[in-house]
Amino acid sequence: MDQIKIGKFIASCRKEKGMTQAYLAEKLGISDRAVSKWETGKSLPDTGIMLELCELLNINVNELLSGEKIMTETYNKKAEENLLQMRKEVEEKDRQLLSLEILIGVPATVAGIVLCFVASFVEMSTALRIILIVFAMLIIFTFAFIAVGIEQKAGYYECQKCHDRHVPTYWQTNLAMHKGRTRYMKCPVCGEWSWQKKYLTKERSDDTPVKIIR
Repeated sequence: MDQIKIGKFIASCRKEKGMTQAYLAEKLGISDRAVSKWETGKSLPDTGIMLELCELLNINVNELLSGEKIMTETYNKKAEENLLQMRKEVEEKDRQLLSLEILIGVPATVAGIVLCFVASFVEMSTALRIILIVFAMLIIFTFAFIAVGIEQKAGYYECQKCHDRHVPTYWQTNLAMHKGRTRYMKCPVCGEWSWQKKYLTKERSDDTPVKIIR
């Protein structure tokens, strides 16, 4: 999405309606600083208030996301373009989350292993040895829980029986046996157990390469 273009469009529509930033913000129940950020292209309106914003500005969501008024004959094309763009942005955010999972999980695991190694082979008192081992376990398990939470929210898991793609609960993901990002879980649609693989996209297309995350 072109945030600068959308921001200028919001400002133009607001001025056409004779509204100040403070008035529009009051109608939406937000701060005028938030409206200012939209209009300067620093952020986009939250999806929860897009419909209300469009109603106040007398535009539709498709026009808002396009940053311009849309003629009837090009409406469907613009709607499809906006949908594809939003999907790409969601996939990119999920990809970044999965990268963050690695950045968090790997250093924490290495740190925990190093502490366990030190506690096992370096001469020290028994009390200190126990403290180091407990601390190492806390590091490993704490960051493991965080990493699983990130993985659970980013993308989808596909059932190998019915091929439904879904987002399991945190504890379903956390307690499942796994091989990398492939987890053995029960499908909420067909009720079958299978090794479910991680995908970035919700839709499955037989003629389009799928985006699998291993």
